[in-house]
Amino acid sequence: MKIEQIYTGCLAQGAYYIESNGEVAIIDPLRETQQYVDKANKENAKIKYIFETHFHADFVSGHVDLAKKTGATIVYGPGAETNYDIHSAKDNEVFKLGHVTIKVLHTPGHTLESSTYLLFDETGKEHAIFSGDTLFLGDVGRPDLAIKSDLTKEDLASMLFDSLRNKIMPLPDDVIVYPAHGAGSACGKNLSKETIGVLGDQKKTNYALRADMTRDEFVEEVLDGIAPPPQYFAKNAMMNKSGYDEFETVLKKGDNALNPEEFEAIANQEDALVLDVRHEKDFVKGHIPNSIFIGIHGGFAPWVGALITDLKQPILLVTPEGKEKETVTRLSRVGYDNTLGYLKGGIESWKASGKDIETIDSITVDEFSKQYKNETTNVLDVRKDGEYQSEHLQGNHVQHFALDYINDNMNAISKDKNYYVHCAGGYRSIIAASILKARGFNNLTDIAGGFGAIKNTDLPTTDFVCPSTL
Repeated sequence: MKIEQIYTGCLAQGAYYIESNGEVAIIDPLRETQQYVDKANKENAKIKYIFETHFHADFVSGHVDLAKKTGATIVYGPGAETNYDIHSAKDNEVFKLGHVTIKVLHTPGHTLESSTYLLFDETGKEHAIFSGDTLFLGDVGRPDLAIKSDLTKEDLASMLFDSLRNKIMPLPDDVIVYPAHGAGSACGKNLSKETIGVLGDQKKTNYALRADMTRDEFVEEVLDGIAPPPQYFAKNAMMNKSGYDEFETVLKKGDNALNPEEFEAIANQEDALVLDVRHEKDFVKGHIPNSIFIGIHGGFAPWVGALITDLKQPILLVTPEGKEKETVTRLSRVGYDNTLGYLKGGIESWKASGKDIETIDSITVDEFSKQYKNETTNVLDVRKDGEYQSEHLQGNHVQHFALDYINDNMNAISKDKNYYVHCAGGYRSIIAASILKARGFNNLTDIAGGFGAIKNTDLPTTDFVCPSTL
């Protein structure tokens, strides 16, 4: 028996490859599926099953494409309904894979069809669970993502309480836990940086698995502090339920080199969004007018999903050299399949063609400190609510809204005012500045180094804010 976790940091997502005696199961595959086919071919094995733990909301799974390529059976938990062929498993149904066995444990709560897959080794011993978003290391899945359900999040949290206590906690302490996500995922709120653990440790340390926890306590604690889901979550879940275009087709369309004239023409004809994925320091120095920055070196795909509201939005790319295919791939992982091409030669070719570029003003924290003494200095803090509440600049002219919700807060600031924009380190503030600038907010200055640099000055900060003032 061979088990391999294939972890993707950008999505904080774990897919799994299980092989026994020439037969393979893939659990929660990524959109680009050739890697699994190649791995199975290398092992002289055949992919037999594709197990989905639930309808994922934070990424588009590769199950449909992988089934077409291999003839493997897609397995979902009880109650799953799709627009393509699947095997909707029964609770406790067993699947043979070579010399091992995989048992379906229906564990609703995160979603209604959510299931955990219990792996028995060659001797029949309970070896591991592939827990999807039911159980993470340090947390459990958020119970507010059910598709078209009349159930409340409290109802789902109550289901999750039963699932954990009746299906998972009775398992032996030495059972290995392979979750679908780690730290950085918006599918939970307190996920560990570790991506593999054992159940016994979770029983001791995971707040949601306390032995003396009542149902009411569980519901209250699981729901406490959950931020609204990103706007693309429901859309990705529907793609996973309904199907999608083949990844190779999406990649071929997006891997299209365009000279500056072609690039500009398509941008105008298709009303395409120009997405610049270079480093923020490069974007600040020069970029195409009205382009949006989301750097590929950061939390790229989740930020795209949070901020670009239309999955079908035509997109043109400005990328670092050699990152073109990677960018199209990472966009497709969260359902943005309408990339039309990229600027051949990058921003330098745009400049060489004599076309206009724009810049963003950026100043050091020392320069900002001098400006801050001016009582009319307006500061825009785009960190998350929890970061802001923990500590922020003092002053009547400090405003805050999280970058996640910038599209809902345009009316909270004025195009007639000058704003100094910051996040924690400089990545998110440039995303915010690029979006605001494209919407006509031209009086923006980035504070290089963000709040991390501000804390090293003598500028006044506070570590408490009444929530009503947010």
